[in-house]
Amino acid sequence: MASNIVRRYSMVKRYGIIIDTLIKYGFGYFVDQMGIRSLGSFRSRFKDRLGKGNQPRTGPARARMVLEELGPTYVKFGQLMSMRQDLIPKEYAEEFVKLQNDVPPFECSEVERVIEEELGDKVDNLFLSFDKEPIAAASIGQVHRAKLHGGADVVVKVQRPGIRKVIDSDLDILYSIAGFAEEHVEEAKLYSPVEVVDELQRSIYAEMDYTQEARNIERFQSNLKDDPNIIIPGVYWQYSSRRVLTLDYIDGIKSDNFEKIDELGLDRNKLAEYGTEAFMKQIFEDGFFHADMHSGNVLILEDGRIALLDFGMVGHISKEIRNLLIDALIAITRGDVNQYLEVLKDFGMVPAEIDVHAFKIDYEHILNKYYGRSLKQLDTPLMIAEMMTLLRKFKIRIPPNIALLFKGVMTVSGFALQMVPDFNVNVVAEPYARGIMHNRLKPRNIADTFYTDMWYTARMLHKAPLQISHILGVAEKGYLNLKFEHHGMDRIVAEINAASNRLAFSLIISSIILGSSLIIQTGMQPYIGDVPLFGVAGFVIAAFMGIWLMLYILKTGKI
Repeated sequence: MASNIVRRYSMVKRYGIIIDTLIKYGFGYFVDQMGIRSLGSFRSRFKDRLGKGNQPRTGPARARMVLEELGPTYVKFGQLMSMRQDLIPKEYAEEFVKLQNDVPPFECSEVERVIEEELGDKVDNLFLSFDKEPIAAASIGQVHRAKLHGGADVVVKVQRPGIRKVIDSDLDILYSIAGFAEEHVEEAKLYSPVEVVDELQRSIYAEMDYTQEARNIERFQSNLKDDPNIIIPGVYWQYSSRRVLTLDYIDGIKSDNFEKIDELGLDRNKLAEYGTEAFMKQIFEDGFFHADMHSGNVLILEDGRIALLDFGMVGHISKEIRNLLIDALIAITRGDVNQYLEVLKDFGMVPAEIDVHAFKIDYEHILNKYYGRSLKQLDTPLMIAEMMTLLRKFKIRIPPNIALLFKGVMTVSGFALQMVPDFNVNVVAEPYARGIMHNRLKPRNIADTFYTDMWYTARMLHKAPLQISHILGVAEKGYLNLKFEHHGMDRIVAEINAASNRLAFSLIISSIILGSSLIIQTGMQPYIGDVPLFGVAGFVIAAFMGIWLMLYILKTGKI
Protein backbone atom coordinates (compact mmCIF):
# COMPACT_ATOMS: atom_id res chain seq x y z
CA MET A 1 0.00 0.00 0.00
CA ALA A 2 2.75 2.43 1.00
CA SER A 3 4.73 1.63 -2.15
CA ASN A 4 1.66 2.36 -4.31
CA ILE A 5 1.20 5.72 -2.58
CA VAL A 6 4.87 6.59 -3.16
CA ARG A 7 4.58 5.52 -6.80
CA ARG A 8 1.42 7.62 -7.28
CA TYR A 9 3.10 10.64 -5.67
CA SER A 10 6.16 10.25 -7.89
CA MET A 11 3.92 9.99 -10.99
CA VAL A 12 2.03 13.16 -10.04
CA LYS A 13 5.32 14.96 -9.44
CA ARG A 14 6.64 13.76 -12.80
CA TYR A 15 3.41 14.88 -14.48
CA GLY A 16 4.06 18.35 -13.10
CA ILE A 17 7.58 18.40 -14.56
CA ILE A 18 6.30 17.26 -17.98
CA ILE A 19 3.54 19.88 -18.05
CA ASP A 20 5.90 22.64 -16.89
CA THR A 21 8.40 21.66 -19.61
CA LEU A 22 5.72 21.68 -22.30
CA ILE A 23 4.54 25.12 -21.20
CA LYS A 24 8.14 26.38 -20.96
CA TYR A 25 8.71 25.59 -24.64
CA GLY A 26 5.42 27.01 -25.86
CA PHE A 27 3.17 23.92 -25.95
CA GLY A 28 0.59 25.17 -23.44
CA TYR A 29 -2.15 24.74 -26.04
CA PHE A 30 -1.46 20.99 -26.08
CA VAL A 31 -1.72 20.88 -22.27
CA ASP A 32 -5.06 22.70 -22.47
CA GLN A 33 -6.35 20.35 -25.18
CA MET A 34 -5.54 17.38 -22.95
CA GLY A 35 -7.19 19.08 -19.96
CA ILE A 36 -4.20 18.43 -17.64
CA ARG A 37 -3.05 21.99 -16.90
CA SER A 38 -4.12 21.66 -13.25
CA LEU A 39 -1.33 19.10 -12.65
CA GLY A 40 1.38 21.64 -13.50
CA SER A 41 2.91 24.13 -11.09
CA PHE A 42 1.06 27.39 -10.40
CA ARG A 43 4.20 29.37 -11.30
CA SER A 44 4.51 27.89 -14.81
CA ARG A 45 0.79 28.35 -15.43
CA PHE A 46 0.94 31.97 -14.28
CA LYS A 47 3.97 32.61 -16.49
CA ASP A 48 2.21 31.03 -19.48
CA ARG A 49 -0.91 33.17 -18.96
CA LEU A 50 1.07 36.40 -18.84
CA GLY A 51 3.09 35.51 -21.93
CA LYS A 52 5.67 32.88 -22.81
CA GLY A 53 8.21 35.38 -24.08
CA ASN A 54 9.93 35.04 -27.38
CA GLN A 55 10.08 31.57 -28.91
CA PRO A 56 12.60 32.09 -31.72
CA ARG A 57 12.97 28.39 -32.53
CA THR A 58 10.69 26.41 -34.80
CA GLY A 59 8.03 24.06 -33.47
CA PRO A 60 10.05 20.91 -34.33
CA ALA A 61 13.18 22.33 -32.64
CA ARG A 62 11.21 23.20 -29.49
CA ALA A 63 9.66 19.72 -29.47
CA ARG A 64 13.15 18.20 -29.67
CA MET A 65 14.29 20.37 -26.75
CA VAL A 66 11.30 19.20 -24.68
CA LEU A 67 12.23 15.55 -25.26
CA GLU A 68 15.91 16.15 -24.48
CA GLU A 69 15.06 17.95 -21.24
CA LEU A 70 12.67 15.22 -20.07
CA GLY A 71 15.34 12.52 -20.26
CA PRO A 72 16.11 9.08 -21.69
CA THR A 73 12.60 7.67 -22.14
CA TYR A 74 11.46 10.71 -24.07
CA VAL A 75 14.67 10.84 -26.11
CA LYS A 76 14.06 7.22 -27.12
CA PHE A 77 10.44 8.12 -27.90
CA GLY A 78 11.64 10.92 -30.18
CA GLN A 79 14.16 8.64 -31.87
CA LEU A 80 11.37 6.13 -32.47
CA MET A 81 9.16 8.87 -33.94
CA SER A 82 12.00 10.02 -36.19
CA MET A 83 11.40 6.93 -38.32
CA ARG A 84 7.61 7.25 -38.31
CA GLN A 85 6.90 9.81 -41.00
CA ASP A 86 3.60 7.98 -41.43
CA LEU A 87 2.61 9.35 -37.99
CA ILE A 88 4.29 12.77 -37.69
CA PRO A 89 5.17 15.52 -40.18
CA LYS A 90 8.44 15.19 -42.05
CA GLU A 91 9.97 18.31 -40.46
CA TYR A 92 9.43 16.86 -36.96
CA ALA A 93 10.85 13.47 -37.98
CA GLU A 94 13.94 15.12 -39.45
CA GLU A 95 14.43 17.24 -36.32
CA PHE A 96 14.08 14.22 -34.01
CA VAL A 97 16.95 12.53 -35.87
CA LYS A 98 19.16 15.13 -34.13
CA LEU A 99 18.14 13.94 -30.66
CA GLN A 100 21.17 13.28 -28.52
CA ASN A 101 21.24 11.01 -25.49
CA ASP A 102 24.76 12.00 -24.44
CA VAL A 103 24.78 12.73 -20.71
CA PRO A 104 27.47 13.21 -18.07
CA PRO A 105 29.00 9.87 -17.02
CA PHE A 106 28.18 8.40 -13.63
CA GLU A 107 30.85 7.77 -11.00
CA CYS A 108 33.26 4.86 -11.34
CA SER A 109 32.28 3.69 -7.85
CA GLU A 110 28.74 3.18 -9.18
CA VAL A 111 30.13 1.36 -12.23
CA GLU A 112 32.05 -1.01 -9.97
CA ARG A 113 28.99 -1.57 -7.76
CA VAL A 114 26.83 -2.56 -10.77
CA ILE A 115 29.54 -4.92 -12.10
CA GLU A 116 29.97 -6.56 -8.68
CA GLU A 117 26.19 -6.97 -8.24
CA GLU A 118 25.80 -8.49 -11.72
CA LEU A 119 28.94 -10.63 -11.99
CA GLY A 120 29.33 -11.56 -8.31
CA ASP A 121 32.97 -10.55 -7.85
CA LYS A 122 35.21 -7.53 -7.37
CA VAL A 123 36.29 -5.59 -10.46
CA ASP A 124 39.96 -6.16 -9.60
CA ASN A 125 39.38 -9.92 -9.55
CA LEU A 126 37.46 -9.92 -12.82
CA PHE A 127 39.77 -7.68 -14.86
CA LEU A 128 43.52 -7.26 -15.06
CA SER A 129 42.95 -3.54 -15.62
CA PHE A 130 39.85 -1.35 -15.82
CA ASP A 131 39.87 2.27 -17.05
CA LYS A 132 37.98 4.52 -14.66
CA GLU A 133 37.20 7.10 -17.36
CA PRO A 134 34.51 5.96 -19.84
CA ILE A 135 35.15 6.17 -23.59
CA ALA A 136 31.42 6.84 -24.20
CA ALA A 137 28.42 7.74 -22.04
CA ALA A 138 24.74 7.73 -22.93
CA SER A 139 21.42 7.91 -21.10
CA ILE A 140 21.09 4.17 -20.51
CA GLY A 141 24.72 3.13 -20.00
CA GLN A 142 28.37 3.91 -20.50
CA VAL A 143 31.40 2.09 -21.90
CA HIS A 144 34.82 1.49 -20.30
CA ARG A 145 37.97 -0.08 -21.71
CA ALA A 146 39.44 -3.01 -19.78
CA LYS A 147 41.84 -5.95 -20.07
CA LEU A 148 41.06 -9.51 -19.04
CA HIS A 149 43.53 -11.62 -17.07
CA GLY A 150 44.12 -13.66 -20.22
CA GLY A 151 45.38 -10.51 -21.94
CA ALA A 152 42.35 -9.77 -24.20
CA ASP A 153 41.47 -6.11 -24.72
CA VAL A 154 37.74 -5.58 -24.13
CA VAL A 155 35.10 -2.91 -23.69
CA VAL A 156 32.62 -3.17 -20.82
CA LYS A 157 29.18 -1.63 -21.26
CA VAL A 158 27.53 -0.90 -17.88
CA GLN A 159 23.92 0.13 -17.37
CA ARG A 160 23.19 3.35 -15.48
CA PRO A 161 22.03 2.64 -11.89
CA GLY A 162 18.32 3.22 -11.26
CA ILE A 163 17.54 3.79 -14.96
CA ARG A 164 14.93 1.00 -14.99
CA LYS A 165 12.82 2.73 -12.31
CA VAL A 166 12.99 6.05 -14.16
CA ILE A 167 11.95 4.43 -17.45
CA ASP A 168 9.16 2.39 -15.80
CA SER A 169 7.73 5.56 -14.24
CA ASP A 170 7.95 7.47 -17.53
CA LEU A 171 6.29 4.62 -19.43
CA ASP A 172 3.42 4.57 -16.90
CA ILE A 173 2.88 8.26 -17.54
CA LEU A 174 3.11 7.86 -21.31
CA TYR A 175 0.55 5.04 -21.17
CA SER A 176 -1.85 7.17 -19.15
CA ILE A 177 -1.41 10.17 -21.51
CA ALA A 178 -1.80 7.93 -24.57
CA GLY A 179 -4.92 6.28 -23.14
CA PHE A 180 -6.42 9.65 -22.27
CA ALA A 181 -5.60 11.06 -25.72
CA GLU A 182 -7.04 7.99 -27.45
CA GLU A 183 -10.26 8.35 -25.49
CA HIS A 184 -10.74 12.12 -25.53
CA VAL A 185 -8.87 13.55 -28.54
CA GLU A 186 -10.62 12.52 -31.74
CA GLU A 187 -7.60 13.04 -33.99
CA ALA A 188 -5.39 10.88 -31.77
CA LYS A 189 -7.55 7.77 -32.26
CA LEU A 190 -6.42 7.52 -35.88
CA TYR A 191 -2.84 6.95 -34.75
CA SER A 192 -3.45 4.51 -31.83
CA PRO A 193 -1.11 6.26 -29.34
CA VAL A 194 -1.28 3.31 -26.92
CA GLU A 195 0.16 1.06 -29.64
CA VAL A 196 2.93 3.61 -30.20
CA VAL A 197 3.84 3.45 -26.49
CA ASP A 198 3.71 -0.36 -26.72
CA GLU A 199 6.25 -0.12 -29.53
CA LEU A 200 8.43 2.22 -27.44
CA GLN A 201 8.25 -0.14 -24.44
CA ARG A 202 9.35 -3.14 -26.51
CA SER A 203 12.20 -1.15 -28.05
CA ILE A 204 13.54 0.40 -24.85
CA TYR A 205 13.24 -2.81 -22.79
CA ALA A 206 15.11 -4.71 -25.50
CA GLU A 207 17.84 -2.07 -25.42
CA MET A 208 18.14 -2.35 -21.62
CA ASP A 209 18.55 -6.14 -21.77
CA TYR A 210 22.22 -6.62 -22.60
CA THR A 211 21.82 -10.40 -22.83
CA GLN A 212 19.46 -9.80 -25.76
CA GLU A 213 22.03 -7.55 -27.41
CA ALA A 214 24.66 -10.26 -26.89
CA ARG A 215 22.41 -12.81 -28.63
CA ASN A 216 21.91 -10.33 -31.48
CA ILE A 217 25.68 -10.01 -31.84
CA GLU A 218 26.17 -13.76 -32.03
CA ARG A 219 23.45 -14.04 -34.66
CA PHE A 220 25.13 -11.36 -36.78
CA GLN A 221 28.45 -13.17 -36.36
CA SER A 222 26.86 -16.35 -37.71
CA ASN A 223 25.07 -14.60 -40.59
CA LEU A 224 28.11 -12.59 -41.71
CA LYS A 225 30.85 -15.14 -41.00
CA ASP A 226 31.55 -15.62 -44.73
CA ASP A 227 31.88 -11.90 -45.42
CA PRO A 228 35.61 -11.08 -45.27
CA ASN A 229 34.92 -7.33 -45.23
CA ILE A 230 32.77 -7.16 -42.08
CA ILE A 231 33.91 -7.55 -38.47
CA ILE A 232 31.54 -8.20 -35.55
CA PRO A 233 32.96 -8.00 -31.97
CA GLY A 234 32.94 -11.20 -29.91
CA VAL A 235 30.92 -11.58 -26.69
CA TYR A 236 32.48 -12.66 -23.38
CA TRP A 237 29.49 -14.35 -21.71
CA GLN A 238 31.38 -15.02 -18.47
CA TYR A 239 31.66 -11.25 -18.00
CA SER A 240 28.19 -10.31 -19.24
CA SER A 241 24.67 -10.14 -17.77
CA ARG A 242 21.45 -8.14 -18.18
CA ARG A 243 23.20 -4.92 -17.07
CA VAL A 244 26.82 -5.62 -18.07
CA LEU A 245 28.09 -6.49 -21.55
CA THR A 246 31.73 -7.31 -22.29
CA LEU A 247 32.90 -7.36 -25.91
CA ASP A 248 36.10 -7.43 -27.94
CA TYR A 249 37.75 -4.04 -28.20
CA ILE A 250 38.08 -3.05 -31.86
CA ASP A 251 40.67 -0.41 -32.72
CA GLY A 252 39.27 1.48 -35.68
CA ILE A 253 38.58 4.88 -37.19
CA LYS A 254 35.16 6.51 -36.99
CA SER A 255 33.57 6.25 -40.40
CA ASP A 256 33.12 10.02 -40.64
CA ASN A 257 36.85 10.69 -40.10
CA PHE A 258 37.48 11.09 -43.83
CA GLU A 259 40.84 12.81 -43.36
CA LYS A 260 42.27 9.74 -41.60
CA ILE A 261 40.58 7.35 -44.08
CA ASP A 262 42.15 9.21 -47.01
CA GLU A 263 45.49 9.39 -45.22
CA LEU A 264 45.52 5.57 -45.02
CA GLY A 265 44.79 5.38 -48.75
CA LEU A 266 41.53 3.45 -48.30
CA ASP A 267 39.03 3.31 -51.19
CA ARG A 268 35.90 5.09 -49.99
CA ASN A 269 33.81 3.67 -52.83
CA LYS A 270 34.75 0.13 -51.74
CA LEU A 271 33.89 0.95 -48.11
CA ALA A 272 30.45 2.21 -49.21
CA GLU A 273 29.94 -0.99 -51.21
CA TYR A 274 31.01 -3.24 -48.30
CA GLY A 275 28.59 -1.59 -45.88
CA THR A 276 25.70 -1.57 -48.36
CA GLU A 277 26.27 -5.18 -49.46
CA ALA A 278 26.31 -6.35 -45.84
CA PHE A 279 23.02 -4.55 -45.21
CA MET A 280 21.39 -5.96 -48.35
CA LYS A 281 22.40 -9.48 -47.33
CA GLN A 282 20.81 -8.87 -43.92
CA ILE A 283 17.56 -7.78 -45.60
CA PHE A 284 17.19 -10.11 -48.56
CA GLU A 285 18.90 -13.26 -47.27
CA ASP A 286 18.92 -13.27 -43.47
CA GLY A 287 15.74 -11.35 -42.62
CA PHE A 288 17.61 -9.92 -39.59
CA PHE A 289 19.16 -6.48 -39.94
CA HIS A 290 21.08 -3.77 -38.10
CA ALA A 291 18.70 -0.80 -38.06
CA ASP A 292 21.16 1.87 -36.92
CA MET A 293 24.24 1.77 -39.17
CA HIS A 294 25.09 5.47 -38.79
CA SER A 295 28.66 6.74 -38.61
CA GLY A 296 28.85 6.40 -34.81
CA ASN A 297 28.16 2.66 -35.04
CA VAL A 298 30.60 1.90 -37.89
CA LEU A 299 34.39 1.74 -37.54
CA ILE A 300 36.89 1.49 -40.40
CA LEU A 301 39.92 -0.71 -39.78
CA GLU A 302 43.35 0.13 -41.20
CA ASP A 303 43.17 -2.91 -43.51
CA GLY A 304 39.94 -1.59 -45.10
CA ARG A 305 37.45 -3.83 -43.28
CA ILE A 306 34.32 -2.48 -41.59
CA ALA A 307 33.37 -3.16 -37.95
CA LEU A 308 29.73 -2.85 -36.86
CA LEU A 309 28.90 -1.77 -33.30
CA ASP A 310 25.83 -1.34 -31.04
CA PHE A 311 23.33 -4.10 -31.75
CA GLY A 312 20.50 -2.88 -29.49
CA MET A 313 18.32 -1.74 -32.41
CA VAL A 314 17.75 -4.62 -34.81
CA GLY A 315 14.84 -5.62 -37.04
CA HIS A 316 13.24 -8.84 -38.26
CA ILE A 317 11.64 -9.26 -41.65
CA SER A 318 9.97 -12.44 -42.88
CA LYS A 319 10.18 -13.93 -46.36
CA GLU A 320 6.55 -12.95 -46.95
CA ILE A 321 7.25 -9.31 -46.05
CA ARG A 322 10.33 -9.30 -48.30
CA ASN A 323 8.16 -10.46 -51.19
CA LEU A 324 5.56 -7.78 -50.45
CA LEU A 325 8.26 -5.09 -50.42
CA ILE A 326 9.47 -6.25 -53.81
CA ASP A 327 5.85 -6.13 -55.04
CA ALA A 328 5.58 -2.54 -53.77
CA LEU A 329 8.83 -1.58 -55.50
CA ILE A 330 7.66 -3.18 -58.76
CA ALA A 331 4.31 -1.34 -58.49
CA ILE A 332 6.11 1.97 -58.03
CA THR A 333 8.48 1.48 -60.98
CA ARG A 334 5.61 0.30 -63.21
CA GLY A 335 3.23 3.04 -62.13
CA ASP A 336 0.59 0.47 -61.09
CA VAL A 337 -1.48 2.21 -58.40
CA ASN A 338 -3.95 -0.67 -58.05
CA GLN A 339 -1.16 -3.16 -57.37
CA TYR A 340 0.38 -0.77 -54.83
CA LEU A 341 -2.95 -0.44 -53.00
CA GLU A 342 -3.31 -4.23 -52.94
CA VAL A 343 0.14 -4.53 -51.38
CA LEU A 344 -0.81 -2.00 -48.70
CA LYS A 345 -3.97 -4.00 -48.00
CA ASP A 346 -1.89 -7.17 -47.67
CA PHE A 347 0.15 -5.34 -45.04
CA GLY A 348 -3.12 -4.46 -43.24
CA MET A 349 -2.32 -0.75 -43.52
CA VAL A 350 -5.28 0.67 -45.46
CA PRO A 351 -8.11 2.17 -43.34
CA ALA A 352 -11.68 1.38 -44.35
CA GLU A 353 -12.54 5.06 -44.85
CA ILE A 354 -9.71 5.85 -47.28
CA ASP A 355 -10.63 8.03 -50.27
CA VAL A 356 -9.26 5.74 -53.00
CA HIS A 357 -9.80 8.27 -55.79
CA ALA A 358 -7.88 11.04 -53.99
CA PHE A 359 -5.14 8.60 -53.01
CA LYS A 360 -4.69 7.51 -56.63
CA ILE A 361 -4.38 11.12 -57.81
CA ASP A 362 -1.65 11.95 -55.26
CA TYR A 363 0.08 8.63 -55.76
CA GLU A 364 0.21 9.06 -59.55
CA HIS A 365 1.67 12.54 -59.05
CA ILE A 366 4.61 10.99 -57.15
CA LEU A 367 4.93 8.16 -59.66
CA ASN A 368 5.60 10.61 -62.48
CA LYS A 369 9.08 11.00 -61.00
CA TYR A 370 9.82 7.28 -60.90
CA TYR A 371 7.75 5.64 -63.63
CA GLY A 372 9.85 3.55 -65.99
CA ARG A 373 13.10 3.98 -64.06
CA SER A 374 15.36 1.04 -63.28
CA LEU A 375 16.32 0.34 -59.68
CA LYS A 376 19.72 1.90 -60.40
CA GLN A 377 18.06 5.22 -61.22
CA LEU A 378 15.85 5.39 -58.12
CA ASP A 379 16.71 7.81 -55.29
CA THR A 380 15.53 5.42 -52.58
CA PRO A 381 15.72 7.75 -49.51
CA LEU A 382 13.86 10.53 -51.35
CA MET A 383 11.26 8.07 -52.66
CA ILE A 384 10.68 6.64 -49.15
CA ALA A 385 10.28 10.15 -47.67
CA GLU A 386 7.71 11.12 -50.33
CA MET A 387 5.76 7.88 -49.95
CA MET A 388 5.72 8.29 -46.14
CA THR A 389 4.28 11.78 -46.50
CA LEU A 390 1.56 10.35 -48.75
CA LEU A 391 0.78 7.56 -46.25
CA ARG A 392 0.48 10.07 -43.40
CA LYS A 393 -1.88 12.27 -45.41
CA PHE A 394 -4.29 9.34 -45.91
CA LYS A 395 -3.91 8.00 -42.34
CA ILE A 396 -2.16 4.84 -43.53
CA ARG A 397 0.05 3.40 -40.78
CA ILE A 398 2.99 1.17 -41.51
CA PRO A 399 3.92 -1.78 -39.24
CA PRO A 400 6.76 -1.12 -36.74
CA ASN A 401 9.16 -3.59 -38.38
CA ILE A 402 8.69 -1.88 -41.76
CA ALA A 403 9.30 1.53 -40.15
CA LEU A 404 12.50 0.08 -38.67
CA LEU A 405 13.47 -1.23 -42.10
CA PHE A 406 12.98 2.20 -43.65
CA LYS A 407 15.17 3.69 -40.91
CA GLY A 408 17.81 1.07 -41.70
CA VAL A 409 17.68 1.93 -45.42
CA MET A 410 18.01 5.64 -44.63
CA THR A 411 20.97 5.18 -42.26
CA VAL A 412 22.92 2.83 -44.54
CA SER A 413 22.23 5.21 -47.44
CA GLY A 414 23.52 8.07 -45.30
CA PHE A 415 26.66 6.08 -44.46
CA ALA A 416 27.32 5.29 -48.14
CA LEU A 417 26.61 8.84 -49.31
CA GLN A 418 28.97 10.23 -46.68
CA MET A 419 31.69 8.01 -48.08
CA VAL A 420 30.88 8.81 -51.73
CA PRO A 421 28.47 11.73 -52.31
CA ASP A 422 27.26 10.35 -55.67
CA PHE A 423 27.06 6.70 -54.54
CA ASN A 424 23.90 4.89 -55.72
CA VAL A 425 22.72 2.37 -53.12
CA ASN A 426 20.38 0.77 -55.64
CA VAL A 427 23.31 -0.43 -57.77
CA VAL A 428 24.05 -2.84 -54.91
CA ALA A 429 20.39 -3.54 -54.10
CA GLU A 430 19.35 -4.39 -57.65
CA PRO A 431 20.99 -7.86 -57.86
CA TYR A 432 19.29 -8.92 -54.62
CA ALA A 433 15.89 -7.64 -55.74
CA ARG A 434 16.24 -9.30 -59.14
CA GLY A 435 17.32 -12.53 -57.45
CA ILE A 436 14.14 -12.60 -55.36
CA MET A 437 11.96 -11.85 -58.40
CA HIS A 438 13.74 -14.56 -60.42
CA ASN A 439 13.38 -17.06 -57.58
CA ARG A 440 9.67 -16.29 -57.31
CA LEU A 441 9.13 -17.25 -60.95
CA LYS A 442 10.67 -20.70 -60.61
CA PRO A 443 8.06 -23.42 -61.42
CA ARG A 444 8.42 -25.09 -58.02
CA ASN A 445 7.86 -21.84 -56.10
CA ILE A 446 4.86 -20.99 -58.29
CA ALA A 447 3.42 -24.46 -57.58
CA ASP A 448 4.03 -24.08 -53.82
CA THR A 449 2.32 -20.68 -53.79
CA PHE A 450 -0.63 -22.02 -55.80
CA TYR A 451 -0.99 -25.00 -53.44
CA THR A 452 -0.91 -22.75 -50.35
CA ASP A 453 -3.48 -20.35 -51.81
CA MET A 454 -5.76 -23.25 -52.76
CA TRP A 455 -5.52 -24.68 -49.23
CA TYR A 456 -6.50 -21.36 -47.63
CA THR A 457 -9.35 -20.89 -50.13
CA ALA A 458 -10.69 -24.41 -49.54
CA ARG A 459 -10.52 -23.92 -45.76
CA MET A 460 -12.37 -20.59 -45.99
CA LEU A 461 -15.11 -22.11 -48.20
CA HIS A 462 -15.41 -25.08 -45.85
CA LYS A 463 -15.94 -22.82 -42.79
CA ALA A 464 -18.20 -20.24 -44.49
CA PRO A 465 -21.58 -22.16 -44.32
CA LEU A 466 -21.11 -22.95 -40.62
CA GLN A 467 -20.19 -19.35 -39.78
CA ILE A 468 -23.15 -17.94 -41.76
CA SER A 469 -25.49 -20.43 -40.08
CA HIS A 470 -24.19 -19.41 -36.65
CA ILE A 471 -24.74 -15.68 -37.35
CA LEU A 472 -28.29 -16.29 -38.63
CA GLY A 473 -29.07 -18.49 -35.61
CA VAL A 474 -27.94 -15.83 -33.16
CA ALA A 475 -29.97 -13.18 -35.03
CA GLU A 476 -33.07 -15.42 -35.02
CA LYS A 477 -32.90 -15.81 -31.22
CA GLY A 478 -32.65 -12.04 -30.82
CA TYR A 479 -29.14 -12.13 -29.36
CA LEU A 480 -27.44 -10.14 -32.13
CA ASN A 481 -26.02 -7.09 -30.41
CA LEU A 482 -25.05 -3.77 -31.97
CA LYS A 483 -22.38 -1.70 -30.29
CA PHE A 484 -22.71 2.11 -30.25
CA GLU A 485 -19.81 4.31 -29.23
CA HIS A 486 -20.28 7.85 -28.00
CA HIS A 487 -17.63 10.55 -28.50
CA GLY A 488 -16.83 13.41 -26.15
CA MET A 489 -19.35 12.52 -23.40
CA ASP A 490 -16.71 11.60 -20.81
CA ARG A 491 -15.26 15.12 -20.81
CA ILE A 492 -18.75 16.62 -20.33
CA VAL A 493 -19.45 14.23 -17.42
CA ALA A 494 -16.10 15.13 -15.84
CA GLU A 495 -16.88 18.86 -16.15
CA ILE A 496 -20.31 18.37 -14.53
CA ASN A 497 -18.74 16.37 -11.67
CA ALA A 498 -16.10 19.06 -11.12
CA ALA A 499 -18.73 21.83 -11.09
CA SER A 500 -20.90 19.83 -8.65
CA ASN A 501 -17.94 19.26 -6.33
CA ARG A 502 -17.08 22.98 -6.32
CA LEU A 503 -20.70 23.88 -5.60
CA ALA A 504 -20.89 21.37 -2.74
CA PHE A 505 -17.61 22.70 -1.33
CA SER A 506 -18.94 26.27 -1.49
CA LEU A 507 -22.10 25.24 0.40
CA ILE A 508 -19.97 23.60 3.11
CA ILE A 509 -17.93 26.82 3.49
CA SER A 510 -21.14 28.86 3.69
CA SER A 511 -22.50 26.51 6.34
CA ILE A 512 -19.33 26.84 8.43
CA ILE A 513 -19.49 30.64 8.20
CA LEU A 514 -23.19 30.64 9.16
CA GLY A 515 -22.61 28.22 12.07
CA SER A 516 -19.63 30.24 13.34
CA SER A 517 -21.71 33.44 13.25
CA LEU A 518 -24.44 31.79 15.37
CA ILE A 519 -21.84 30.55 17.87
CA ILE A 520 -20.41 34.05 18.23
CA GLN A 521 -23.93 35.48 18.71
CA THR A 522 -24.77 32.96 21.46
CA GLY A 523 -21.51 33.61 23.32
CA MET A 524 -20.63 29.92 23.69
CA GLN A 525 -17.61 29.21 25.91
CA PRO A 526 -14.62 28.92 25.92
CA TYR A 527 -13.42 32.34 24.82
CA ILE A 528 -10.35 33.63 23.05
CA GLY A 529 -10.14 37.22 24.13
CA ASP A 530 -13.80 38.28 24.28
CA VAL A 531 -14.90 36.09 21.34
CA PRO A 532 -16.05 32.44 21.45
CA LEU A 533 -13.16 30.12 20.45
CA PHE A 534 -15.27 27.80 18.25
CA GLY A 535 -16.66 30.75 16.31
CA VAL A 536 -13.16 32.07 15.55
CA ALA A 537 -11.96 28.56 14.61
CA GLY A 538 -14.90 28.18 12.22
CA PHE A 539 -14.09 31.47 10.46
CA VAL A 540 -10.39 30.48 10.17
CA ILE A 541 -11.31 27.08 8.68
CA ALA A 542 -13.80 28.71 6.28
CA ALA A 543 -11.18 31.28 5.21
CA PHE A 544 -8.58 28.55 4.59
CA MET A 545 -11.05 26.45 2.56
CA GLY A 546 -12.20 29.50 0.59
CA ILE A 547 -8.62 30.46 -0.33
CA TRP A 548 -7.88 26.85 -1.34
CA LEU A 549 -11.00 26.77 -3.55
CA MET A 550 -10.10 30.10 -5.15
CA LEU A 551 -6.54 28.91 -5.92
CA TYR A 552 -7.86 25.65 -7.35
CA ILE A 553 -10.28 27.51 -9.64
CA LEU A 554 -7.51 29.87 -10.79
CA LYS A 555 -5.09 26.99 -11.35
CA THR A 556 -7.50 24.90 -13.40
CA GLY A 557 -8.73 27.88 -15.36
CA LYS A 558 -12.36 26.88 -14.66
CA ILE A 559 -13.57 30.35 -13.71
